[in-house]
Amino acid sequence: MLKNQDRRLAIAPMMDWTDRHCRAFHRALTARALLYTEMVTAPAVLHGDRERLLGFDAAEHPVALQLGGSDPAQLAEAARIGAAFGYDEINLNVGCPSDRVQSGRFGACLMREPELVADCMAAIREAVDVPATVKCRIGVDDQDPATSLFATVDACAAVGIEVFIVHARKAWLKGLSPKENRDVPPLDYGLVRRLKRERPHLSVSINGGIASLDEAEAHLAAADGVVLDGVMLGRAAYHEPALLGQADRRLYGATGPDVDAFAALERYRPYIAARLEEGVALPAMTRHMLGLMHGRPGARAFRRILTVEAIRPGAGLEVIDRAADAVREAEARREAA
Repeated sequence: MLKNQDRRLAIAPMMDWTDRHCRAFHRALTARALLYTEMVTAPAVLHGDRERLLGFDAAEHPVALQLGGSDPAQLAEAARIGAAFGYDEINLNVGCPSDRVQSGRFGACLMREPELVADCMAAIREAVDVPATVKCRIGVDDQDPATSLFATVDACAAVGIEVFIVHARKAWLKGLSPKENRDVPPLDYGLVRRLKRERPHLSVSINGGIASLDEAEAHLAAADGVVLDGVMLGRAAYHEPALLGQADRRLYGATGPDVDAFAALERYRPYIAARLEEGVALPAMTRHMLGLMHGRPGARAFRRILTVEAIRPGAGLEVIDRAADAVREAEARREAA
């Protein structure tokens, strides 16, 4: 089982973002953070193109598969398939607020059915030898978060689940869009800390609104005798991925230099080359890199080159090189000024 210390940083599952190319890129920046797939529904795993849905590069480890669903038997079989593919963890999504998950009876709406969540988790846990974990909200709609969160966690803990990642907001399934549900409901970090204080035997990681490694370190620091087990970053890691280059040192105590943006490009380069040989289009990979030079001279040129030139027929690694050179040249001009 993944040790609690190995969970100090995780990169959140994000639909249409954290695909295999994104994860390989993030792994070029951090060797230790736990990566998550996009949510994949159990029926899709059972009946869809499994290699397309579940395939990943060995360099991504440790990597977790996030499943969506509410049928214990389907989830158990999907979990078995995921474990056979080599995933290090199987996670159940009990937090996504989209219309699709509501109509399919999975995601955040399961916060209303803690016993069903527990049945699903019991089935997953029985099916696989890797950790079975839950990612949830603190409640939905008019629920009392202190009641709904503890009910979900306690029901799952009763069937042997030990690891929980809590997005510290409610989801308003009526009245807010999925996008608004990422920002509008107020954060309640205190409730997540209370969960850890009152259930110290469980692994509790916190998610939601964490925008920097400074904030991540603050969440991991002891407060009121409570030490959380991990922090999950979402959009911050995606839009400003260079921050991940400091994560191994700052959050795991690794020695050696941080991974800067240029070093990450060099590390990612063999992966890009291999995928290009397989016929993967360059934009499928470069789209995840657009924020890499955020805040640096030449960042706009970097984004423009990757966006415009990557879509040209036959575009290859030379596009990456030109984008990187644009930043180097801009930085040299600033230093010379």
